Amino acid sequence: MTAARFLRRYWPRLVPVLLLTLAWHLKHPLLYGLRHIETPLLLCLAIGGLVWRRHWPGRLPIILLLAVLAVTLGREGEYRYQRAVVLAGGAPMQAVGRHFIVGYSDFAEVRQLAANGLIGGIYLARRNLRGRTLDAVAAEIAELQAVRQRAELPPLIVAGDQEGGPVSHLSPLLEALPPLASLVGASAPAACARRYGRRQGQGLASLGVNLNFGPVVDLRPAGADQPHDRLTRLAARAIAADPATVGTVAAGYITGLGEQGIRATLKHFPGLGRVEQDTHLRAGRLDQMPAELAGDWQPFRQLAGQPGAAMMLGHVRLTAIDPQRAASHSAAVVDGLLRGAWDYDGVLITDDLNMGAVHDLGIGQVAAEALAAGVDLVLVSYDPRQVYRAIYGAAQALADGRIVASRLRHSEQRLADFMPAGESRAAASSNAKIAAPVSFRCPDAPADSRLAARKPPDAG
Repeated sequence: MTAARFLRRYWPRLVPVLLLTLAWHLKHPLLYGLRHIETPLLLCLAIGGLVWRRHWPGRLPIILLLAVLAVTLGREGEYRYQRAVVLAGGAPMQAVGRHFIVGYSDFAEVRQLAANGLIGGIYLARRNLRGRTLDAVAAEIAELQAVRQRAELPPLIVAGDQEGGPVSHLSPLLEALPPLASLVGASAPAACARRYGRRQGQGLASLGVNLNFGPVVDLRPAGADQPHDRLTRLAARAIAADPATVGTVAAGYITGLGEQGIRATLKHFPGLGRVEQDTHLRAGRLDQMPAELAGDWQPFRQLAGQPGAAMMLGHVRLTAIDPQRAASHSAAVVDGLLRGAWDYDGVLITDDLNMGAVHDLGIGQVAAEALAAGVDLVLVSYDPRQVYRAIYGAAQALADGRIVASRLRHSEQRLADFMPAGESRAAASSNAKIAAPVSFRCPDAPADSRLAARKPPDAG
């Protein structure tokens, strides 16, 4: 049977099944581009199909279309209920909400969340900068910080993803610098990286950013990127394959950022260099024993105690430690390995919970497990409105004892030490340079050390 004949014969059944699948996944991050029309579109198509029911063969398509209506209305109602409960606030919502960093597309909406103490930070994405001036964006951030101050709440963490090279999400509004790998061949890479960090940090500070999601301290893969890796593109982002070199350059960079009041983020533990899967789309895994990963973990361990550096947890399962959960929400990894064996008491942040590796497990469940394990900050950036589901699920877990209140209090102290209130409220430095990508190289860095700046769509 040809494809055309198959479609003609079975389309009356395939179309309702497709609509039902979309209804079941209503408000999924993969459907973010349809967010404003997905519910009315599904309802209209289902009702239209029922109006023309005499053209459907048998009863099955009718039953499926009725199911589309029921599931769409149910999913929409569930989302609206959870959103309303979160926005109503209260102690449980605030207790978990202050551990969330959220992206935004609606300033009024994020302003409300910030004013009511329902989030701990915001994430600046390209959409927040597109077509705007640096002064306008900086003023918006300053307004949010003023709202927090009037409400007697801690300042917001303002995060950006400005690694340099292919992941420069705040450029061209801010100066676009080459990747840190371009400094590897210099005679004094740590000093070069420190100057690089100061220069980049000045621009970030002028915008109001106080936390940068960099440096990448995953080891560079031996060859090209994994064939299934369409978005992470680690080979173009990693500093080097040698852990000592990574540690040296990253340490200098973190110091330079810190001199401008910007905190850094070591990412993505437990390391993506050996991971074959793209965690933007599906779960990643590392099957090696911890002893085999000692080299991969060396930069994380070396830099974990450096002041002003958080650690981002990737959505990768360490199967030898926890075969069921990714590091980002695994108690065995967070509480057992990092907090326990490594004695690490710094700030831990998840990668974006919108990513395919974890979202379909239930974003509320994953957020709750992360906070229960001892993670300090949960990131919900790509699809901002998923934060309502995430905060609702975490608050439910706090209410029924799956999250221990004392663990959240300890986490709050870590965050206060990491981002002191007085320092976060300091005035931003002078205007950052608004420019097209420019060259930054230490005088003795080899000309071929700069990697091609290929841009993944939204590498995290």
